[in-house]
Amino acid sequence: MILSDKWIRETAQDHKMIEPFVEKQTRENMISYGLSSYGYDARVGNEFKIFTNVDSAVVDPKNFSDKSFVTRETDVCIIPPNSFVLAHTVEYFRIPRDVLVICLGKSTYARCGLIVNVTPLEPEWEGHVTIEISNTTPLPAKVYANEGICQFLFFKGNEPCETSYADRSGKYMGQTGVTLPKL
Repeated sequence: MILSDKWIRETAQDHKMIEPFVEKQTRENMISYGLSSYGYDARVGNEFKIFTNVDSAVVDPKNFSDKSFVTRETDVCIIPPNSFVLAHTVEYFRIPRDVLVICLGKSTYARCGLIVNVTPLEPEWEGHVTIEISNTTPLPAKVYANEGICQFLFFKGNEPCETSYADRSGKYMGQTGVTLPKL
């Protein structure tokens, strides 16, 4: 069952599920963020790891090198054509044991050829969400820090899971900032 704005608000405020929490959609001259009817639109932070292949590196998830990235703190990130950046949410999430969270990109960016990818937020996971933003176009593309980047949808399980992400001591538990792949 998908969870409503009322449930998200109460859980965010009473159990610090989302910090900082914005109680309503904010959209004045910016890409919207905050609470929506059945989700929460999160903001992208101002730290960006921009993928570059100046050293002709090979991307290896088992032996990942941060040498393929240039790190920038900026209000506007330019993503090179046919490339991607890693960033993180402004918001810190604490997911309840009986909830799974799915992320979708915002339509404003999708209509510009920018695709947001985030794996599900598992029960009892917490941290800043690392976001991959792909520029599928042959042109440079802008992403605006501290504005909306994606929407999180909250689904309640039919019962609490037997083993949560915290129980497994997941490798991305409690991450802050942009977190690169780990084995």
